[in-house]
Amino acid sequence: MTGITPIVMPKWGLSMKEGTVTAWLVDEGTTIRVGMPILEVETDKIASAVEAPDPGRLRRKLATVGELLPVKALLGVMAGDDVSDADIDAYVAAYVTPASDAQEDDAAPAYQFIEVQGIRTRYARRGAAEGTPVLFIHGFGGDLDNWLFNIDAVGEKAPVLALDLPGHGQSGIRLPGASLGALAGFVANFLDAVQVERAHLVGHSMGAAIAAQMALVDARRVASLTLIGSAGMGGEINADYTDGFARAPSRRELKPLLEMLFADPSLVNRQLVDDVLKYKRLDGVTELLTELGHSLFGAGQQSEQPVRELGSTPPLLVLWGREDRIIPATHAANAPQGATVEVFENTGHMAQMERASDVNRLILRHIGG
Repeated sequence: MTGITPIVMPKWGLSMKEGTVTAWLVDEGTTIRVGMPILEVETDKIASAVEAPDPGRLRRKLATVGELLPVKALLGVMAGDDVSDADIDAYVAAYVTPASDAQEDDAAPAYQFIEVQGIRTRYARRGAAEGTPVLFIHGFGGDLDNWLFNIDAVGEKAPVLALDLPGHGQSGIRLPGASLGALAGFVANFLDAVQVERAHLVGHSMGAAIAAQMALVDARRVASLTLIGSAGMGGEINADYTDGFARAPSRRELKPLLEMLFADPSLVNRQLVDDVLKYKRLDGVTELLTELGHSLFGAGQQSEQPVRELGSTPPLLVLWGREDRIIPATHAANAPQGATVEVFENTGHMAQMERASDVNRLILRHIGG
C-alpha cells in the first residue's frame, strides 16, 4: 500500500530464524530518521537495535516487549499523515510473514566446509551472483558470525564470503603458523580452494592485519581493503584483553573481557558468552590462542605492522570506534597517505556490530557498490 513502510524483524546472520523484542525506543507518533534506532531485539547470538531503513512517522507498534517473532514478522508500521488509520488497519490485516527463508535454507546451507592446507575450514558464501567477491576476515578469538550484521547488507550488491580462521569458530584447531604471513598465506589458499582469483578484503582487528599482509604479498589479488579496528597500524594493544581472553576458563572471567569489545556492554548477552565459552573449552583452543597471542601481541606490543607498509594501492578504507579499548583509535592516524579514514563516536572495537548501518554503507561505497 502506497505511503506505508513496514518495520520487520531483521535477519542478522546466516542462521537467525527468530528474535525477541526487548524494548521500544520510540513512541507512536515519533518522526523517524534513516538509521534511527526504533526498537531493541535479542537473538540467540546478540542483542541490538533495529534501525529505520527509511524516514517516516511511527504510526503503529505491533510487537509487544517479550514477544518472540520470526524473521520478517511485522513489528510496526511507519506512514505519513496522509495515510488513514483505516488504511493501516487494512495493511496490517493483509500482511503475511514471508516463508521463503526456510526454502532458501534448504537450497543452500548456511555454512560449508572445505580442506585448506589440511585444515577443515568453515565458511559461508552468500550474496549477489555477479561481481568481485567481498571476503570478510574476523579477528583474534572471533569467527565468521562477527559479521552477522554485514553479510546480508553487503551481499545485496556483491558476492560475499566469510571464513573461520584456523583454530577459530568451527575450523580445525591447528595453526598454519603463528605469523601474519602464515595466516595470510592460508587465506590466499582458501581463495584458491573456493576458486576466487581476486576479492575485496574486509578485515577486523587481527583479520585486518592479515588482509593488509595479503595486499603486500600479492596486490593483484586484492581489489580493495577495508580495515576495521585494525591491528598492524601501531605498537600497543591491550594485553589484558588478548592474554585474558586466551586463558579465561569461565563465564565470570570471560564476560567482562567480552564487554571490553563494545562501547555498549549490554550487547554482550548470555548466549554470546555461552557460545564463546563453548569454543574456549574445546581441546587445544587455549594453547593455540596463547601461542598466537604471544607471537603477534606479546607483552602488549604488536610484532608486525603491515598496514604502515602499504602504498597507494589497493584502495584503502580505515574504520575505527573512538572508544576502542583493545587497539587505540589513535592508530588511525598512521593510515597510509590516500586512505579514507572514518572514526565513529560512542563506538568500541566491534564497529561492524555497533555501527553496522554506517559500516555497510561505507563498505559498499568503497567497493563501488
